[in-house]
Amino acid sequence: MAMFAVALVAALLFSVSSAFPWGGQLDPHFYDHSCPQAQQIVASIVGKAHYHEPRMAASLLRLHFHDCFVKGCDASILLDSSASVTSEKRSIPNKDSARGFEVVDEIKAALEAACPRTVSCADVLALAARDSTVVTGGPGWIVPLGRRDSLGASIQGSNNDIPAPNNTLPTIITKFKLQGLDIVDLVALLGSHTIGNARCTSFRQRLYNQTGNGLPDFTLDPAAAAILRPGCPRSGGDQNLFFLDHVTPFKFDNQYYKNLLLRQGLLSSDEVLLTGSPATAGLVKLYASNQAIFFQHFARSMVKMGNVSPLTGGKGEIRSNCRRINRN
Repeated sequence: MAMFAVALVAALLFSVSSAFPWGGQLDPHFYDHSCPQAQQIVASIVGKAHYHEPRMAASLLRLHFHDCFVKGCDASILLDSSASVTSEKRSIPNKDSARGFEVVDEIKAALEAACPRTVSCADVLALAARDSTVVTGGPGWIVPLGRRDSLGASIQGSNNDIPAPNNTLPTIITKFKLQGLDIVDLVALLGSHTIGNARCTSFRQRLYNQTGNGLPDFTLDPAAAAILRPGCPRSGGDQNLFFLDHVTPFKFDNQYYKNLLLRQGLLSSDEVLLTGSPATAGLVKLYASNQAIFFQHFARSMVKMGNVSPLTGGKGEIRSNCRRINRN
């Protein structure tokens, strides 16, 4: 499986169109001379992790999202708490749900052995997100590289800037806009929920008390709600996991959008894409009917998100351990 992932990355490097908005100072060829084996190392370990635990692909993809929405794509999410750092891992969006850190550690250790102090943890997250998408059957893209790692974290930013499962559509649109991402990016990127899981606590209100009147969410299919309730009771079971896409939970495809059309989106922030505005609903219908366009838009939006406020040049550092800043 790991060799398969390496082959996929090699094919991407030669076959994917270069017509992407690289932006900033990032460059897909950044490590061509300083660490030419970097992308193969990442792909191999991601492929192995996915083989042993198919859920891990979604977890690694999510780490990149939650990193980029807080202070830009700078690997701040990977920092553990210390005397100078309050870890973003303790924030509401990440506590008891963000995972995959051990896989990142394994990737970083392999990169340090091959090319010490060369490949940033932020670039590891960007590459691992791409490779996790590819290994589950989704699109590939050339990843612009050259990010550097932050010297701190922001638990406040993590609590405030990452879209929440119960946010209204206008709030979600605003949070994306603050990152320079538009409605197309929003609907395409939420398509990553075609893989992965969500905890009961993330959607319980939809089953029992969506608007504070004790009634379930009228936008959730009653039959789907009946299936969910035994595993997500009114109290207890907060950490019980449910597939975001119950039809093809381990395959990166456009089934997520088809589920929304059937009112079977798991999170309120999912289903609101269909019910919240004609613009987002139109994109849901487009992606549900045309997987190729969804894949194209998703790949472009991932590159765009990966360009959010990266540290480059002399800013930040290249951490030797992704969990802590260097002590020079």
